[in-house]
Amino acid sequence: MNFVRNIIYALLALQEKILRARLGKTLGVTQKSGRKKVFQNGCVLSLDTLADSEKNKMEEELSIILKQLDFEPEKLLDYVAKHGTRVFYIKNPHSLYSIGENEGFIYPQKGFKALYISLLTNSGFRFKTDEMFILSKGQINKFYFVYHFYNWFAFQRKISGMDSESLAILNKFLFNSTEEDFKKLQLSDIYKLKDAIKQDKASIDFVLKLCRELEGAQKAFEKLTDNGASI
Repeated sequence: MNFVRNIIYALLALQEKILRARLGKTLGVTQKSGRKKVFQNGCVLSLDTLADSEKNKMEEELSIILKQLDFEPEKLLDYVAKHGTRVFYIKNPHSLYSIGENEGFIYPQKGFKALYISLLTNSGFRFKTDEMFILSKGQINKFYFVYHFYNWFAFQRKISGMDSESLAILNKFLFNSTEEDFKKLQLSDIYKLKDAIKQDKASIDFVLKLCRELEGAQKAFEKLTDNGASI
């Protein structure tokens, strides 16, 4: 789970930088953003509450699918392909590292990254690509893949923070940014980055919870079989 731990540390550091940038942008602002709440006919609707409700509903649906498919990466990949997302296999995953990506779910790209990915996957000469999975041949770690399957599922459901623009901002500031870049962030971009971080953390929390549940179930099964053998 080193991958998950490293992502958590990076996200925490990024969250701290965003809070500083957000504070600098909002100091002296006299009007409320409207991002958090919408007032209409005396009613108050929290957009964050609505987003959380959508996320919880999505996770319930996702849990059912994962159980039906036994959490197996190959079965999940078949599910992905049947729902219109292409799956590509490459020889060397390091080919993705140079553009700040890891093997797994790749959100839609534009420009140089799209061209690089299209050439890497033998998909022609393109400056715009759809969402896809790129994996190396061989056994796939179950929990690593569930993390990417979660992100793909959330992207398909248009969950807040999982749109291409928000993910592009997150990717940039997670792997290649400076303090000066944060100072140049517009308030709208800060909110998009905040939503993307929140959603990425949600996917990590989902995987960690799944790990605990499956490990607990395995220990309970071993205990039952040990007790049965001793009778």
